[in-house]
Amino acid sequence: MATASSPGLSPEPPAGRLLTVDDPDDPRLSDYTGLTDVELRRKREPAEGLFIAEGEKVIRRARHAGYEMRSMLLSAKWIDVMRDVIDEVPAPVYAVSPELAERVTGYHVHRGALASMQRKPLPQPGELLTAARRVVVMESVNDHTNIGAIFRSAAALGMDAVLLSPDCADPLYRRSVKVSMGAVFAVPYARLEDWPRGLETVRDAGFQLLALTPDEKAVPIDAATAGTVGRTALLLGAEGDGLSTRALRAADDWVRIPMAHGVDSLNVGAAAAVAFYAVTR
Repeated sequence: MATASSPGLSPEPPAGRLLTVDDPDDPRLSDYTGLTDVELRRKREPAEGLFIAEGEKVIRRARHAGYEMRSMLLSAKWIDVMRDVIDEVPAPVYAVSPELAERVTGYHVHRGALASMQRKPLPQPGELLTAARRVVVMESVNDHTNIGAIFRSAAALGMDAVLLSPDCADPLYRRSVKVSMGAVFAVPYARLEDWPRGLETVRDAGFQLLALTPDEKAVPIDAATAGTVGRTALLLGAEGDGLSTRALRAADDWVRIPMAHGVDSLNVGAAAAVAFYAVTR
């Protein structure tokens, strides 16, 4: 039950209003229910136009990137830390105990601060390609941790944009956002809905398509990118399976990261960071 002067409290409190909630079934907390149910959240969040930001830094980065806040869920010790945000945003802020937060979300909220944010419409691939010189194209990367790690490296190492095949995981899923430390807000992204024909959109924009693969026929990536001044699109495949035959055929060149000590490949997140450095240096 929420602390209020009237049982008919509006679900949209005025700006800056902090509400204490002690009922895990309070409908105003519905954005935060079942956060550990991956299948449910994967369907629900895009359909309802929301995503969850976890932790002070990530919440602030989401706001800085222009995402509108729907509400915040805070444990007591985070209220003072987030006081400036509470005072600035018109969204309701729900103060809850750690135990109640766990009952609502389904896990122990270590960082003590969650925010439900409103998604923005995704741009069209052509819009991103117009101003970009170095882009990463992901095919079937459906692990949220890998998505977050790749976005973090893309932001840190100067990639201009990310393009995703239709079956890639959601960059705004809570785990992706958390692993990226909010870098998913820093690098613009779009989906290539017609796959792999959509790769022609990239080539038509003047990009050379480089497929990252451990295949021994591939050229070492430092050699392939030495002195490169044109536009480059780096294709990355899913963990384990790598790029599909169709994506490999669509590429202009195959590139690989030279390995030592009998190691044949890297985790796609680690491989992406090495490859990004090679194509952006």
